[in-house]
Amino acid sequence: MANEDFLLDAEDDVRAVEYIRCHLSQELQEKFTDDLLYYFLDVLAEYYSESGLWDEAASEDDYVEIDLEEVAAHLAKRAEKEGMGKFNVEDLLFIVQYQLDFEEEEMGEE
Repeated sequence: MANEDFLLDAEDDVRAVEYIRCHLSQELQEKFTDDLLYYFLDVLAEYYSESGLWDEAASEDDYVEIDLEEVAAHLAKRAEKEGMGKFNVEDLLFIVQYQLDFEEEEMGEE
């Protein structure tokens, strides 16, 4: 069962990266490789999980206010700390927003 969950997560990540890439400007598409987008998806999932946002959503009719700038700043700080590079928070805002848009669309299809 865990292996099936892993495969489903991997498929979701592939679709999320495709979605984000399709919505980014040409300039940002050139700046963010697929590997970086996968990295940011992992950091986002970890951030949301550790911050308790998903638990909060489950207890509040699935709606939670998310400070996109705070999340983007976390991505920038973490990427620099882990040697992935220096990234502009304003650029990362697009990744955060498009990832949330993707999740919202995916939930609407279920």
